[in-house]
Parts: sequence; C-alpha cells; structure tokens
Amino acid sequence: MSMLGYDGTAMLGRQLLRLRNNPGLLVLTQTMPISMLLFFGYVFGSALAVPGEAYRSFLVPGLLVATASGGIMAGMFQAAQDTHRGVTNRFRTLPMSRAAVPLGQAAADVVATAAGTVPFLLVGLAVGWRVEGGGLAAVGAFALLLLFRFACTWAGIYLGLLTRNEEAAGQLGGATFLLPLLSSAYIPTSGLPGWLRTVAEWNPISAVATALRDLFGNAPVPDGAAWPVAHPVAGSLMWCAVLLGVFVPLAVRQYAHGER
Repeated sequence: MSMLGYDGTAMLGRQLLRLRNNPGLLVLTQTMPISMLLFFGYVFGSALAVPGEAYRSFLVPGLLVATASGGIMAGMFQAAQDTHRGVTNRFRTLPMSRAAVPLGQAAADVVATAAGTVPFLLVGLAVGWRVEGGGLAAVGAFALLLLFRFACTWAGIYLGLLTRNEEAAGQLGGATFLLPLLSSAYIPTSGLPGWLRTVAEWNPISAVATALRDLFGNAPVPDGAAWPVAHPVAGSLMWCAVLLGVFVPLAVRQYAHGER
C-alpha cells in the first residue's frame, strides 16, 4: 500500500501538471455547466411547473451531478490519449504499482472537479440557489458528489484503456451526454410515462441528484419513486459502490495487461 500511495501521488502530480498546461480544457469544463445553468434556468424555467427561482434551485444540484457524470467522458479520453500516444506503455516498463496510474488520474480529476465547482456555485447563488439545509448536510452533499465523480472517472478510465484510440473515445464519450437527459437532473420524473420514469429513476444520476437536493434542502424526495430515488443517499452510495466495485478492478487489470 505504501508503494501504491507513493506512486499514486506521483501520478496525481503528473495529471495536475497536465491540466495546468491545458488551460483551455479547464475553462471549457468550468464554463459549460454555467452556460447550461443560465440557459436551462431562464429558458426552461419559464415553461415548467416549477418556474423561475424555484426551478433554478432544483436545477443547480442536477447540473452538479450531470457534470460529475462527465467523469466518464473525461476519464475515457485521457486514458485513451495516453494509450494511443504510447505513454501508458512507457509507464508499464517502470517499477511501479499497476494501480497507481489510473488511481492518480482519477484522484486528479476529483481535485479539478472540486476546484471547478466553486465558480459554478457562485453563479448558482447569484441566480437564486441557496443551501436550505444544515452545514453538515451540505458537506455530506459535496462529499457524495465527489465520490460519484470518482466512481464515474474509473468507469471512463476502463473504457478509455479498452478503446485505446482518441477518436473512438471522443465519439463514445459524446454519447454519455444522453445519460443526464434520461434522469431527474433537469426535470422531475413525476411527469414522465411509467416505463420512462422507471428507467430515469434507476439511472444513478437521478439518485445522486435527489440526494443532493434533499441534503441541500432544495426539494423533497418525490413520492412513489423507485428505491434508489426514494432512499437517495443510500441509493447513491449503492451506485457508487457498484461502479467502483466493477470498474476499479477492470481498469487496473486492463492497464496491467495492455493489449494482450
């Protein structure tokens, strides 16, 4: 474990340096959620049953989770880029823990996500969003958000190592944009047809978005929802455990074995 910790910290520093040297990517990832908040909040908010400021309070936690699910695309592209350019093969020749490289990438992504959340929340406060629950609950909400991002990034890392191609990873990653649309990130699921509501409520994004709304005190847990949404904190932890339990060993194994 000490070797994993040392090597993982080195890879964390490498990934953070990589992000620092690519400021355009940081600006894009920070401004996109803000643009969506302003667009959805002021365009969709006027057409929904929860208009104006009430909808923006509903939307902010949903956009936080939708952005966190983008860890799939980010992890996939970075892992595929390193593999395609031969960086991963060079790392395999070094005497280091096989889990260190994907762990460093996932940890760096969480750090960048935490920093990028700050300007988004400031804009959220400016458009009317507030933390209505207690301070401890809010801290728990942010911890849950970062845990979900961490889990999504591991899924992306495995898919990126599997595709081994930047272009393919970019195309496949673009498809993940549909995941928040099939959830309660942007709209309540209560008005959806029965089968579609079931699909949306078993989407991990719905459970985490509902958990954040409940912990922030922005919206109550909906009645008659599927189990992960009816018990959002437990459901969110369950989904995070499933994602990590599946994709951490798969990503480490795929990294260790390479193309074999």
